[in-house]
Amino acid sequence: MIQSLLPVILSKYARASIRLALYTCYDEVDELRGSKMKLTILDGYLINPGDQSWSALKDCCEVTVYSSTPQQDVAHRIADSELVLVNRLQITREVIESCPNLVYIGTFGTGFNNIDLIAAKERGITVCNVPSYSSYAVAQHAMALLLAITNQVGQFNSYLKAGSWVLSEQPEIAAVPISELYGKTLGIIGYGNIGEKFAQMAQSFGMKVLAYKRAPNFAEQTDRLRFVPLEELYAASDVISLHCPLKEETRGMIGQESIQRMKDGVILINTARGQLLNEKDVAQALNDGKISWLGTDVLSKEPPENGHPFLSHPHCIVTPHVGWSAWETRARLIKMVTENVHCFLQGKPIHVVSE
Repeated sequence: MIQSLLPVILSKYARASIRLALYTCYDEVDELRGSKMKLTILDGYLINPGDQSWSALKDCCEVTVYSSTPQQDVAHRIADSELVLVNRLQITREVIESCPNLVYIGTFGTGFNNIDLIAAKERGITVCNVPSYSSYAVAQHAMALLLAITNQVGQFNSYLKAGSWVLSEQPEIAAVPISELYGKTLGIIGYGNIGEKFAQMAQSFGMKVLAYKRAPNFAEQTDRLRFVPLEELYAASDVISLHCPLKEETRGMIGQESIQRMKDGVILINTARGQLLNEKDVAQALNDGKISWLGTDVLSKEPPENGHPFLSHPHCIVTPHVGWSAWETRARLIKMVTENVHCFLQGKPIHVVSE
């Protein structure tokens, strides 16, 4: 009876909130227990291309899964959904205002700069992310990029498979430079979970670590780890690795001005966000030799447009934003996303970023 009166006496926005309250507070009533909230996954392919399961989400919600969604179709596909899960698509103010039933937005990731938090907060929509699910995987990928640069395994592998190793003293092999990490200085910008794990990996190779963090805990410093200002990090680092979030103050932070302060021949690693780089300035620094190598898993626009300078540069190693995508990592991600949804439905949301 209560549910049948709601459409008559409530506005569209209030209906979604009341329905959530009924679902979470009165689920002992048989009539309401049989009514699952609608949940739409807009771009689930990268999370689950067929080797994972959505069953835990389907146990608690009426789930619709799209492998991908054109940005212009986002509002249409979630028009009657109460909950939405999104990976890389934009949930803009326009989308939010077009979806009166929406009460929850969950991200398949730690970052949430693709969601208009102000518009969500105005509507009372809960937005939750998934912190720390990929720390080991992304740190591992950062190290893989660095080792690909210093040890040139890919180039040697291609050389041999082409049948080019025919002499024990081969000039072409000797001409490929290899360098040790031992004794080098690594600068880490953003000493969170990923940055800390990457530092530990680097230290196991005998590297010294300089870290920049807005609020460092100086008690964590050792003879191989120091927290320093950005100016000192730029000037002293042989390798600089980015692990900070994308914010207005960090957008384009690696550009002409900061590059000039770096060592000649610095190696740059980016597994955070492509927009942290002024890509034009970085490409010029690669051409000039100021930056000797770039290893990046992220670009400012993904997929990139034809002619992107990094894709053809001989001193760039570029991967298609896959550092987070190990099978174990994605299984952990789905489990944590499902836990976020369960806690929200129980009226005890976790990992809320919209407050």
